[in-house]
Amino acid sequence: MREATARGRRERDGRGDETDEEYSSRRAGEVRLVRLKTTGEIFAMKKLKKSEMVRRGQVDHVKAERNLLAEVNSRTVVTLYYSFQDDQFLYLVMEYLPGGDVMTLLIRRDTLTEEETRFYLAQTITALETIHRHNFIHRDIKPDNLLLDKDGHMKLSDFGLCKPIDPAYQKAVLPEILENEAMSKSDADATAMSKTEADQKRAEDLANWQKNRRRLAFSTVGTPDYIAPEVLLKKGYGMECDWWSVGAIMFEMLMGYAPFYSDEPMTTCRKIVHWRHHLRIPDDAPISSEARDLIERLLCDADQRLGTSGGVQEIKSHAFFKGLNWDTLYTVTPPYRPVVSHDLDTRNFEEFEEDESMRKKSGLTDAEQSKDSNFIGYTYKNVEVVGEEVKKVNPSRPSLTTIFPTSR
Repeated sequence: MREATARGRRERDGRGDETDEEYSSRRAGEVRLVRLKTTGEIFAMKKLKKSEMVRRGQVDHVKAERNLLAEVNSRTVVTLYYSFQDDQFLYLVMEYLPGGDVMTLLIRRDTLTEEETRFYLAQTITALETIHRHNFIHRDIKPDNLLLDKDGHMKLSDFGLCKPIDPAYQKAVLPEILENEAMSKSDADATAMSKTEADQKRAEDLANWQKNRRRLAFSTVGTPDYIAPEVLLKKGYGMECDWWSVGAIMFEMLMGYAPFYSDEPMTTCRKIVHWRHHLRIPDDAPISSEARDLIERLLCDADQRLGTSGGVQEIKSHAFFKGLNWDTLYTVTPPYRPVVSHDLDTRNFEEFEEDESMRKKSGLTDAEQSKDSNFIGYTYKNVEVVGEEVKKVNPSRPSLTTIFPTSR
C-alpha cells in the first residue's frame, strides 16, 4: 500500500493559515491541509481556479456547492467553516477527515463484507436524505466523495456538480449521449463473441480498469461510472438519480468492480445508457438475495427505481437493511476504523505532484480581473475564534438563497 508522506512546506497564504501539505489535486483545483495560526487547528482547504471555473461554464456549480455547504449543518456532510476569494482563486475551508475516502478503502480491500456495505450505504443514504431535504441533488456520488473521519464514520463531500432542484438547472457538463445511439464497435464485437471469449475479454478489461482506477478518477474528465442514465441523456431528472449512484456504489463494494467499468469514459457512458445489455450480477456471486434485489431495484429505469415514488423511506425499509437502527448510525462503532496516528496524518490519501498552475500569478489581464463579478457574495464565515477556542457563529445556518441566489 502506498502512503502519502508529509512535505512540511508550510507555504503562507496570507490569511491566517499555514499550508502543511497538499493531499489532493486536479487541474481546476486542489485540496490542502492548512493550520489556523491562532489556534493550531487543522482544516482542509479546497482551492479552485476562477479562470477555469468560468472557462468550463461551472460558475453556477461553484455557487451551488458553496450555498449547500453554508446552508446544511449535519454530521452526515462535511462542515464548511469559511469561504473567501482573491483575484485568482476561490477557497473553501472545511473540516479535515483523515480516514481517507471509500475509494482508497476499496482499492486496499477489493470488496467489503455485507455488514460493512450495509453500514456505509446507510450513512450515504442518510447524507443524501439530508441534502435532498434542502432541495439539492448531488449528481456525483462516488466512492472518492465519501470521506471517513478518524473513527470510520462517513461524511459526504465534493458538491461541485450539485444543483438546486429546479428545471432551469438541468444542464450538466457531461457528454451528449443519445438513448437510441448504437452501441460502440467494441460492445458489438463483445456481443458477437462466444461466452468463453466474452468472459476472457471482461476479465482483461476488469484487470486494466482496477489497475488504472485512481488515474481515471483524477483525470481531467473524471469517471462517469456512477452517473444515472437519465442524467447522461439530459432527459430531465430529480432526486432519484442519486439513488442510481448508490446502487452502483453498492455493486462495487460487494463485487470489487464498478458495474459499467471501462478505461474510456465515453464507453462507460454508453454502457450506462444501455444498462440492460451490460448490467450483470454473476449467478455465483457471493452475495445475499436481499443485496442482489436492492442492487437491481436501484440500477433500473428511474420510474421503477426505489425512492422515486416512495421517497427515501422506501429504500430504508428494504430487506437488506432489516435490523439496522438508522437513528444510531453516527453513535455506534463503525465496522472499519482507519489507521490515523496524528492530526496531520495523510496516509489514507493519495500523494500528488505540485501543479504550478495552482500558484498565484502576478499581472492579471483586464479579462481575468473582470471575472470577479461572477463570484460576488462568495465570502462566508461559520466560526469565530474566541481566545483559543473556535466557536460556530450560526449553528442553525439559515438559507442563503435570499442573499446569494444561484443565477438563472
